[in-house]
Amino acid sequence: MSNIQFRTNFDGIPHLRSEHTQTPLPEPCHGQVLVKIHSVSLNYRDLEVVEGRYSHHKGGMHTDHPICPCSDMSGEIVDVGPGVTEWKQGDHVISIFLQAHQSGQVKQPFMATGMGYPLEGVLQQYRVFPASALVRKPAYLSHQEAACLPISSVTAWTALTGLQQVRAGDWVLLQGTGGVSLAGAQIAKAAGARTILLSGSDAKLERAKKELGVDVTINHKTTENWDEKVLEITNGVGVDHILEVGGKTTLLKSFNCIAFGGQISAIGYVSGKEPDPQTPINVNVLALIRNVTFKGILNGGKDKFEDMLKAFEANGIRPVVDKRLKFGEGDVKEAFEYLKSGGHFGKIVIDVVV
Repeated sequence: MSNIQFRTNFDGIPHLRSEHTQTPLPEPCHGQVLVKIHSVSLNYRDLEVVEGRYSHHKGGMHTDHPICPCSDMSGEIVDVGPGVTEWKQGDHVISIFLQAHQSGQVKQPFMATGMGYPLEGVLQQYRVFPASALVRKPAYLSHQEAACLPISSVTAWTALTGLQQVRAGDWVLLQGTGGVSLAGAQIAKAAGARTILLSGSDAKLERAKKELGVDVTINHKTTENWDEKVLEITNGVGVDHILEVGGKTTLLKSFNCIAFGGQISAIGYVSGKEPDPQTPINVNVLALIRNVTFKGILNGGKDKFEDMLKAFEANGIRPVVDKRLKFGEGDVKEAFEYLKSGGHFGKIVIDVVV
């Protein structure tokens, strides 16, 4: 039986290629399982890997050989290795992002176990996993929905339930309509918090209100000083939590509208990694004068993932799937191009099994 997988030389979307391996499928060793992958979702990180931009940060990881990209999948166990007692053939499972991160804070050694870089990823039909690196897929979720959870939803969950847990009545500010921000909106609403969402698209803002129940929306293109608008909405107090995904063009405004004692969770940098010389920021002073917690959030461990799944099932939360594409070379490239365009509302999914 062959295994079709996509591979990248870190040289861009046009050079993504599929390979057919005619050798027998690998047999899981002790403590491993073989998974037939049903669905894969894309993250901004996957685009960075394909374009060769990911190795310059997060621990200086590096690899010279081509790899199979992508980290987030949902699938079915088809073979179980010796010593595995928690899984059996036919179980439906979801991968965790950092394979060694079982609980607690992310540690530097865990970064070497990242799916899709530096480890081989999941944009393929079959993959062997450590039995400990999977969680059980809730029955109420489709494989397409479940594949959206490992990075986006777990990151949002970790940000909002970590050092400062979101509570009823809190104000939560979300930036954009990517997977992390929309998951954050769902988590905040389930906790009884009030939500403000930023986007440059009125159509997306309307969807966020209608489909997710977001309380307040702001078009950051037509309201350039959105931080002042946030302060106005909150009667000058500011918001309690911010999922900061913008980076250099949004961080100063986030500090301007965070409440005294609030938390800014640094999650992304879609506006770029380099400092903006036009808006120098002294984080030490900004954090100190308002008693702000400024916390980097890479993801969460398996324990966080499982806690999140319980909460999602109890509240009927389903990830927002924006677009589904097939497991063909043209469709996969289209999926990455769509991600790069920033036109998505939620997650982009590739159906490996149709």
